[in-house]
Amino acid sequence: MKFGIHNPSWQFDGGAAGIFPGVAAKARWAEENGFAWFSVMDHLIQIPIAGAPEEPFMEGWTVLAALAAVTSRIRLATLVTSVHYRNPALLAKIAAGVDQISQGRLTFGFGAGWFETEYRQYGYEFPKEPAMRIRQMVEALRLIKAMWTQERTTFEGKWFRVEDAILSPKPLQVPHPPIMIGGSGEQMTLRAVARHGNACNLFGDPATVRRKLEVLRRHCDEAGRDYDEIERTNTIGLLLAPTAEAAAEKRARLDAAGRFGGLCGTPAQATALVGAHAEVGIQMVISSAFANDAETLELLASEVMPQFR
Repeated sequence: MKFGIHNPSWQFDGGAAGIFPGVAAKARWAEENGFAWFSVMDHLIQIPIAGAPEEPFMEGWTVLAALAAVTSRIRLATLVTSVHYRNPALLAKIAAGVDQISQGRLTFGFGAGWFETEYRQYGYEFPKEPAMRIRQMVEALRLIKAMWTQERTTFEGKWFRVEDAILSPKPLQVPHPPIMIGGSGEQMTLRAVARHGNACNLFGDPATVRRKLEVLRRHCDEAGRDYDEIERTNTIGLLLAPTAEAAAEKRARLDAAGRFGGLCGTPAQATALVGAHAEVGIQMVISSAFANDAETLELLASEVMPQFR
């Protein structure tokens, strides 16, 4: 089992001036303490389960490029980038640059988008039908992979096009950075993972994850894809303390608005949850510590992770 850290909040000590020093320190701490992955969200405003919409929120790819320059081993990603916020040819170039800066440590997290509020605030059209957004995601992936692997790319799709486009330098990873497709939709999203992805990212309890992985396996069989080629990850929210009483007190203090929906408990409870996910086939747990709670991450590193080495 591998472990990763997902950064859901940009509230760090020092106000606006402390945001990047805070997230950089967090990423370096993760690298030094045995985590394999560090990701940031690709949203424009804070999402409801993580905080208030008025909270500060950094643009994901800007931060990822900066983190690539101040870390050396940990894998970096957005979890995940919406298809709609950037022209996919430009996104292919941005991602290639991050892979270059990081010396080949980018995982390309990609998804169909869902948070209609930020689309509206920033003037993006939000396709109402999830099926359309997923089809756009798949078409964009085809274009992005072509840009990464072809000397010049001409592509004419339903939504996206390029003509004799040059992307140089290419990503360092060959044939391209691994593609993680976020989402658990059984009919279209997991089928897209089977056909186009190198990794999946799921949500839910172990029973739900087991069912989703069974569906993914069927899609792989239908596509002639080796299921074991796909890295299987899930994201869990954590708020940990040494005792159940301390965890409850911490939740009352940090989550007065009742936003947190993950595991609030002890390291033993977190160990049991991670073990249950491992039993159903998850290979990497990506943990999100509510409100950037440092103790949660310290307990995860010192008491939970050693149980899976």
